[in-house]
Amino acid sequence: MSTTVKVTAAEVNKLRQATGAGMMDCKKALVEAEGNFDNAIEVLRKKGQKVAEKRADRDSSEGAAVSKINADQTAGVAIVLGCETDFVGKNENFLALANQLADIALTTATKEEFLAADFGGMTVAEKLVEQTGVVGEKLEINAFEKLEASFVGTYVHINKIAALVGLSSKVDNAEALTKDVAMQVASMGATSLSYKDFDPAYVASETEARIAVIEKDNIELGRLGKTLKNVPQYISMQQLTPEVLAKAEEAAKAELAAEGKPEKIWDRILPGKMERFVSDNTTLDQEQCLLDQKFIKDEKQTVAEYVSSFGDVEIAGFKRASVG
Repeated sequence: MSTTVKVTAAEVNKLRQATGAGMMDCKKALVEAEGNFDNAIEVLRKKGQKVAEKRADRDSSEGAAVSKINADQTAGVAIVLGCETDFVGKNENFLALANQLADIALTTATKEEFLAADFGGMTVAEKLVEQTGVVGEKLEINAFEKLEASFVGTYVHINKIAALVGLSSKVDNAEALTKDVAMQVASMGATSLSYKDFDPAYVASETEARIAVIEKDNIELGRLGKTLKNVPQYISMQQLTPEVLAKAEEAAKAELAAEGKPEKIWDRILPGKMERFVSDNTTLDQEQCLLDQKFIKDEKQTVAEYVSSFGDVEIAGFKRASVG
């Protein structure tokens, strides 16, 4: 290999534009490749492979979350391009790469297909290896979420959380609706759409575990003379059968009678008591079910109630991708 090859600034800049590598790295690669552009790219790829091998066991828990929606707004993708440090994750070139990757991801159906897709003559997987050499940190795709629906909208929170929301039909102000609900998904981290999606066995085991934790806490609170926490009988609407609700209503009536409240005013008091009973016994739904959560922009209504204010439309699905 000749060490006297002269390369021009224009050649260095061309390689830099193609790969994102630093000026000196590009110059060294061109010299090593004896001025051959394609061979210089291969030199940089091999450097990336060596760096990737050395950093294979590193944790890529930082990075950037980005999303893309197609032109007719019927499909969206959210990905997380992971790296090792927040410093790199906020770098403009890194964010530009993440958005380029998201454009490609939008045209694929699975993470595997995405990694095998073309990126300027190499696969996405190969591009990540190349850029590992450029950046000097482990780069990988930590999340790939795809959503298709009659209308898809998105919300990205400071490139740390990207959320997608799909609607059953396109309605007036669909973009505002999906953005608001996607913001809810990003901030509240729902795991399912409705309590109806829960496995009954999961609800049963979670109920037992939560009650055990509260009872343990109450032992310590009692010892300290503090107010005890309410021990719920249930944690999901899935458990509140008509029989359970009827029994709760009878208990509420008995309580009103014991308090000496006139029966003629019970109809005004009972709805509030039943609403409180449902709220106290659906904590799992409120935490994990998107439609059952309190709407962050107006906690007087649930997400389901907010969605219904837009007319005959339902949430068809949602996805969330986050850094870390």
